Amino acid sequence: MNQSMVNGDSAHEHTEEAESKEERNGEADAGEDSNEQEVIVIQDTGFTVKIQAPGTDPFDLQVSPQEMVQEIHQVLMDREDTCHRTCFSLQLDGNVLDNFAELKSIEGLQEGSLLKVVEEPYTVREARIHVRHIRDLLKSLDPSDAYNGVDCNSLSFLSVFTDGDLGDSGKRKKKGNELDQIDCTPPEHILPGSKDRPLVPLQPQNKDWKPMQCLKVLTMSGWNPPPGNRKMHGDLMYLYIVTVEERHISLTASTRGFYLNQSTTYTFNPKPANPSFLSHSLVELLSQISPAFKKNFTALQKKRVQRHPFERIATPFQVYSWTAPQVDHAMDCVRAEDAYTSRLGYEEHIPGQTRDWNEELQTTRELPRKNLPERLLRERAIFKVHSDFAAAATRGAMAVIDGNVMAINPGEETRMQMFIWNNIFFSLGFDVRDHYRELGGDAAAHAAPTNDLNGVRAYGAVDVEGLYTLGTVVVDYRGYRVTAQSIIPGILEREQEQSVIYGSIDFGKTVVSHNKYLELLDNTSRPLKVSRHGVLNEKSETVELCSSVECKGIIGNDGRHYILDLLRTFPPDLNFLPVDGEELPPESQRQGFPRQHRHRLACLRQELIEAFVEHRYLLFMKMAALQLMQQKANKDANTTDMPAITETSTESNGEYKSPLEGKELEESIPGLAQAKELAETLVAEDGSDPKSREVVLNACKAVGSISNSSFDIRFNPDIFSPGVRFPEESADDILKQKQLLKDTAAFLVSCQIPSLVKDCLDHSALPMDGATLTEALHQRGINVRYLGSVLDFVDKTPAKAQLEHFYRIGISELITRCAKHIFKTYLQGVELSALSAAVSHFLNCFLSSFSDSVTHLPLDELVSRRKSRKRRNRVPGSGDNTAWASLTPSELWKNITSEAMSYYHFTLECESVDQVVEKYGLPKITLLREIAIKTGIQILIKEYNFDSRHKPAFTEEDILNIFPVVKHVNPKASDAFHFFQSGQAKVQQGFLKEGCELINEALNLFNNVYGAMHVEICACLRLLARLNYIMGDHAEALGNQQKAVLMSERVLGIEHPNTIQEYMHLALYCFANGQLSTALKLLYRARYLMLLVCAEDHPEMALLDSNIGLVLHGVMEYDLSLRFLENALTINTKYHGPRSLKVALSHHLVARVYESKAEFRSALQHEKEGYTIYKNQMGEAHEKTKESSEYLKYLTQQAVALQRTMNEIYKNGSNASIMPLKFTAPSMASVLEQLNIINGIIFIPLSQKDLENLKAEVQRRQQLQELGKSEEPVEESPLELEDKIPVDYAGEHQ
Repeated sequence: MNQSMVNGDSAHEHTEEAESKEERNGEADAGEDSNEQEVIVIQDTGFTVKIQAPGTDPFDLQVSPQEMVQEIHQVLMDREDTCHRTCFSLQLDGNVLDNFAELKSIEGLQEGSLLKVVEEPYTVREARIHVRHIRDLLKSLDPSDAYNGVDCNSLSFLSVFTDGDLGDSGKRKKKGNELDQIDCTPPEHILPGSKDRPLVPLQPQNKDWKPMQCLKVLTMSGWNPPPGNRKMHGDLMYLYIVTVEERHISLTASTRGFYLNQSTTYTFNPKPANPSFLSHSLVELLSQISPAFKKNFTALQKKRVQRHPFERIATPFQVYSWTAPQVDHAMDCVRAEDAYTSRLGYEEHIPGQTRDWNEELQTTRELPRKNLPERLLRERAIFKVHSDFAAAATRGAMAVIDGNVMAINPGEETRMQMFIWNNIFFSLGFDVRDHYRELGGDAAAHAAPTNDLNGVRAYGAVDVEGLYTLGTVVVDYRGYRVTAQSIIPGILEREQEQSVIYGSIDFGKTVVSHNKYLELLDNTSRPLKVSRHGVLNEKSETVELCSSVECKGIIGNDGRHYILDLLRTFPPDLNFLPVDGEELPPESQRQGFPRQHRHRLACLRQELIEAFVEHRYLLFMKMAALQLMQQKANKDANTTDMPAITETSTESNGEYKSPLEGKELEESIPGLAQAKELAETLVAEDGSDPKSREVVLNACKAVGSISNSSFDIRFNPDIFSPGVRFPEESADDILKQKQLLKDTAAFLVSCQIPSLVKDCLDHSALPMDGATLTEALHQRGINVRYLGSVLDFVDKTPAKAQLEHFYRIGISELITRCAKHIFKTYLQGVELSALSAAVSHFLNCFLSSFSDSVTHLPLDELVSRRKSRKRRNRVPGSGDNTAWASLTPSELWKNITSEAMSYYHFTLECESVDQVVEKYGLPKITLLREIAIKTGIQILIKEYNFDSRHKPAFTEEDILNIFPVVKHVNPKASDAFHFFQSGQAKVQQGFLKEGCELINEALNLFNNVYGAMHVEICACLRLLARLNYIMGDHAEALGNQQKAVLMSERVLGIEHPNTIQEYMHLALYCFANGQLSTALKLLYRARYLMLLVCAEDHPEMALLDSNIGLVLHGVMEYDLSLRFLENALTINTKYHGPRSLKVALSHHLVARVYESKAEFRSALQHEKEGYTIYKNQMGEAHEKTKESSEYLKYLTQQAVALQRTMNEIYKNGSNASIMPLKFTAPSMASVLEQLNIINGIIFIPLSQKDLENLKAEVQRRQQLQELGKSEEPVEESPLELEDKIPVDYAGEHQ
């Protein structure tokens, strides 16, 4: 039953594939053959070239014709023996190859060609690149970049638990005596029932990170830049170096290479020293003058190359760690230089060269996309620019808030300032010039950027040629929200009034339109479900729009059509928008809607719109079918009056039936399925038959379609916008649109929330922390502002006990989000020098039991000279210096409960953190993790004593950093994704081999677009590993799953729920490969992380504990094994109900351990429980019931035999003749078999006949499902292999 969530973290973005599913499947089928052809052409022809570098033997290198020459450069700069070269050209027969040429375009380059590496003269740029590269090599094992969240480094700890690479070590150890050496005892805090939640094990010590010192200091010399006369001798720059042997030296970087000069700290003498050790590479030079450098550098590079590449490749977007050890701050020339050149030229390593972000973002969009290779190139370019832009925007936003960027309107007050840095425009999320006064002031100004970003995302996904959006990134940092946007060429030179030729700049008072824009936006109308509509301008003339009025069209100086301000792309959410004189449907009213929200920009999510339209489509089909049946009945009875089916009857037709109630409609009408088929053909016809036209017309009316002849639902985003007026003639339409919006709001409350809860009940949704909970809500189109309603709904559910985990995570999310809202305004009043004190004080008020509210105001490191400052030049983060210090724990918790009431309409009954822990069972460490991740706080990794009543848990020394929280667009690899989906589909139909090939193909394409690291690649690898395993290739499964774990740690975080799942899969494959101790270490790691992330009481913990218990049983640690298995039994009983097959299986596993301990009475007791469940659920004849009864017989015999022997001993004393008893340690095979069962993996004996039967069975099942389930909206469930292949009895769904 374990969710193999293949869509992983990116599942919620898949809804953005804008075409409706029907269309997509049609296209996929048609295009599949051609696609496969194209792919083969691409992959076909890798070849090998020889490479000859100075001072090394020639070696072979595998290349592909698509690669650029530059990529060979990268490989050489990474290889152990050539990594110290950066400034060289590649030559073929004496001709220099162009760096940006593709290999296939180079004449004479073929299999076996010899490429020579030729050293080239340096320039200042090349010298800088060389020094930077050497510094990167020296720091390659140092994790400080990952802790500091720079350069897309992030942490990974897998290798600590596997002792290096799994593939090799597994083969080296001898298998035989592995049992003797395993220490299976888990640390105390991992055992079931332990209350201790330590933080330090989150980042275990990695022995590779003990730094090997190669140099003490490497910095730019104070003599830079070279004076003119030395420039003419070829001096480029000077370096200052202190070797490990304490030798201080001055180096010159010249056009010919690096050499020692005669300068000292205070005297400048640029003449070469004697000997000068002139070398083309800095490493060669340093190796000659420092023996320690030579030795350690070589060792360091050996280690660097041995690390798994996934541990060191940069991630596409920065991942931040909320904990870090105290790292020593060392001198680092490159970091220092970067800080002072403001890193503008970071991309080129030269100060002053900025990138034209807008041009790059738009040009990549314009690349051709006719065939697969073109699309791959285009998507790769789009993705790369987006990830670079996100990084630059984040850096800029931090610089703005830290006060390092001059405003373009420095005269205005801080909140109103705007900034330009690196060709990116930055604005703060405040209501400037009362722009949002009508809509909720600052609250609206805070919500608008994320709404706008969602709009940019949606238009980007539709990807209409000729329509352009701005690069947009939203950064929350130190309590401020900053929007970063690329700049439309020419917009800064003119007033906004002149530039806007479509839309409105004053929320609809004045409106203009433009034909070209209408034509472009018309292409987005259907996929985004936005209807074309008329509004009145200031002269009361009708103006046609195809978007909300705020959406502005501006033609840039580059002639491109841009749209911006997309904050109302999706229609308003009436549950949170009370409108005078409008009534919501009863479903909403019953739940207490409409509710007042902070602002009037509350929109519905795109996922909700899709779900609602899908739901209406099913309804539409049903309506048409019913009418056809009535027509038929009428014909038979020869009556002509046809009962018209109007809106009223739809309401009774189960329009708003919650999925927890039955499907009366389906069952009550015989022959509905045939009628539905009829209806589908009828809808497809051109409507020439008047009878059928009438049927369609009625059905269209009933579901609110905008067309009368076909199903088509679109929304008018301007309904209920204050200030927008509509022309008289569209009054009817407007009424219809209003009704549609009310229906959608009711649909969210009456269908989507119950269906989420139902999915949690049957465990097809398993959120483990705040992030995965949010994702589960978003997938179903539920905004987080509904969290209170969701929790209330859970509270009223009869099966509330089985939703306790969900409720607890929901409460934790609600509390930490309220705390985040308060923290945001709290931080805005703190000046930079008091930041760490303020953050630690806030965390103490939030989490510490210590009730003394007096902050120990830090002794100011510097005596205060603040009086003389003028108000004007303050940076945004300079508020009243000490107001924050007066916050008390009781006041903070009062604020949290009132925030919960006013924002989420939820009543929290708690006045302190200890009451929360008491009432909801939330561990403080979990709350700490959630608040730190949400606010970007990084804390020192150590054990915190939250419960001391005598001193606060945190001091200012414990706050290491504060990071930005970044939202951006995630461009998609569409072709790869389609391959991935068809691969999943094949697997679900039982065609494993074909599925495997498609998914391998998808993996190639993903790598092509995203590079090596990405969440979607992670999902791909996980599924591949699972398929490898099912098809019996354990080693391959292990390799792929190892990559999946590393990647999940790097791109999602070391304790993300996804990573925990990956660890569990990897443990299973390790066990199957005979690496038992590694399997246990991985499972213990997963359990530790799970305790940290979501506490012990969670259905997923039962699966984890069954795994641990089984492995321990296998290594004959019976008592330990029982602790875990009995815990799993308890949790399964709680969450699946005592009659579930999962519980029966749990009983059986426990019984087996008791049998191994020869405690037959306990074994019998458990197996009987299991037997009863099987008998009641499956009937006497089922094989599980039979198996269980056989096992009961066997246990009884064993028990009787044991009793006989005991009696014999009692009777005859020591000379009794004892029958030897069979005590069996379980065989590894039997343990593995049970592991496979609980993890929902089934091996299919792949004989031809079996396969045929299997496919037939799958098809039969699908037909049954289609007949039985056509009522429910079909959700694309993430792949669950275990539930689709019908040999599985563990994945039960009762």
